[in-house]
Amino acid sequence: MNWAYCTNGFSDHRLPEALAILADLGYNGAAITLDHGHLDPYAAGSAHEVALIAKRLGALGLGAVVETGGRYTLDPWRKHHPTLLDDDAGAAQRADLLSRALRIAADLGAPVVHLWSGVRPAEVPEAEAWARLVRWCERLLDEADRVGVTLGFEPEPGMLVADLAGYERLRRLLGGHHRLGLTLDIGHCRCLEPYDVPECVRRALPYLAHVQIEDMRRGVHEHLEFGAGEIDFPPVLAALDGYRGLVAVELARHGHAAPEVARRSIDFLRRAYERAGVDGAGRTAGEGRP
Repeated sequence: MNWAYCTNGFSDHRLPEALAILADLGYNGAAITLDHGHLDPYAAGSAHEVALIAKRLGALGLGAVVETGGRYTLDPWRKHHPTLLDDDAGAAQRADLLSRALRIAADLGAPVVHLWSGVRPAEVPEAEAWARLVRWCERLLDEADRVGVTLGFEPEPGMLVADLAGYERLRRLLGGHHRLGLTLDIGHCRCLEPYDVPECVRRALPYLAHVQIEDMRRGVHEHLEFGAGEIDFPPVLAALDGYRGLVAVELARHGHAAPEVARRSIDFLRRAYERAGVDGAGRTAGEGRP
């Protein structure tokens, strides 16, 4: 497994420092959340900073993906606003951020940009919300094709595209576009999917571009440290065997203790992977052998 950590969990650290800590702890990569403190896509001189971070990633031997879930990146008053489901002016703001993220990802050598649909505005009928999402995704997929980066679309509880069924619907509406991958959040599978978590992983595997991981409880959308929720991780990691992208710990609200939380997280995941007993061909120990 290529363990990674989301930099939104290191918001009190400078990005180069956070990357160095992750490398020292043995992580293989970073899921870099574009925001005011880390690679602000609207800051003057951002291209120079991106070049420096690309060099830093190379020196540390870290892979990367680009995430776009900063809470107040576009609107200082409203979290995750505007979205692709808003009116043309608001949706264009979100699309501009995502286009910048695609170009930054290309410059970093990151193969994936993560995104989500947003919450459907109360005044927008569901059919119109889906039409808006498809229209803007078509434009973004054109840009993704131009720069050679995949969009990793994340189903998010409470949003228009909330679950795997919603992602599959969007994929059909976009003609199964080869640049529309899936960002699977393992905690979300426990939170709201009607299947057990390993089954969700197996269903998602054909589309996986990026994985986020943390513990969670049924019906409660709260990202928890490993062991504080209800997920049995060895079967989940066994189901993920064969996936070669990043598996990124997402604990955005744990930045006050980021180095120790990151240390505990990778230790837990390594132990869980060992307990999974996967042999590299998708089999648990003893399976398929005489």
